[in-house]
Amino acid sequence: MKITKIELYKVPPRWLFLKMITDKGIIGWGEPVIEGRAETVKSAVLEMSDYLIGKDPLKIEDHWQKLYRGGFYRGGPILMSAISGIDQALWDIKGKYYDAPIYEFLGGKARNKIKVYSWIGGDRPENVAEEAEKKLKQGFQAIKMNASEEMHYIDDYDKVENVIKRVEAVRKKTNKNFGIAVDFHGRVHRAMAKVLFKKLADYNLMFIEEPILSENLESLNQLTSYGIPIALGERLFSRWDFKDVISNGNVDILQPDLSHAGGISEVKKIATMAEAYDIAIAPHCPLGPVSLAAAIQVDTCTPNVFIQEQSLGIHYNKGNDLLDYINNKKIFKYNDGYLEIPQKSGLGISINEEKVKQMASQGHDWKNPIWRNKDGTIAEW
Repeated sequence: MKITKIELYKVPPRWLFLKMITDKGIIGWGEPVIEGRAETVKSAVLEMSDYLIGKDPLKIEDHWQKLYRGGFYRGGPILMSAISGIDQALWDIKGKYYDAPIYEFLGGKARNKIKVYSWIGGDRPENVAEEAEKKLKQGFQAIKMNASEEMHYIDDYDKVENVIKRVEAVRKKTNKNFGIAVDFHGRVHRAMAKVLFKKLADYNLMFIEEPILSENLESLNQLTSYGIPIALGERLFSRWDFKDVISNGNVDILQPDLSHAGGISEVKKIATMAEAYDIAIAPHCPLGPVSLAAAIQVDTCTPNVFIQEQSLGIHYNKGNDLLDYINNKKIFKYNDGYLEIPQKSGLGISINEEKVKQMASQGHDWKNPIWRNKDGTIAEW
């Protein structure tokens, strides 16, 4: 079997799909994208395709090593996202070729179902109490919300109080066991993070995500004493990025993204590294159906995964949503906050190619907003 062609489709709201075609008629799908840099990742995939055309798609590890080590300069969000989508498509082909789900090649099932959480509140969090109550009634057992809007290095105490009020309102509308994850989104600098951790310590949070930017990891040891689990990893892109985070002992939950951190092959390795240090995994996935399907395959065979992010109804999905591009829409049906393990071969999803091509003709040019503080300085989004 040989790879004959790679096609790319940039589809709204902000995704990039990869279709890998073989001479045996087996097709694999991937989702190689960095949000806001889809065109750049697309170019990287096209460059890498020269390595792949005419090759056997079943030699996944060899292809991964070639794509990673074959370039003198390596790593980072663009190159690793390109590899991620290619890796997903290769695994999809392998599963379809042998008529088995991908997790069967990675050790088989380690669980019977996967807990998921839902986003509420939007970019500038509002109406979170009502939205959390709605998610609880829908059967979800956990949500994630942004903590705040922009926040300066040292900022007004009103902003701190607003964060606390939102979290308190969500807790009152749900129950003591309902999972509340608060995403600082890298918007909060070290000094304000310490203030917020102290104030949030009484609310039994599931975790705080990206309490500081990943490039400022030396500050994490100032946040661990408050007893709130710390999660991060969406802006780390390989096992080499994660190894220092894992070994320093200050992070409780890693969040590698299946479309950013080297795909199925690499995230499984990152999770295994983390297990040796007693660290949990909660894969990052505010993206499309291919990325989520890839995450679910890893979740199924990885015992230290405890919950999965999913993007159905997320505030980014304006106009198009998770289910729009797949035929078997029940594959992502959530029951009591859990997702059943998929049984179909490969990634387990059936892509609606007609819809993909239709929406690719429309395309997108999604970029994240540029925020400024009151004094005019650029703020972290």
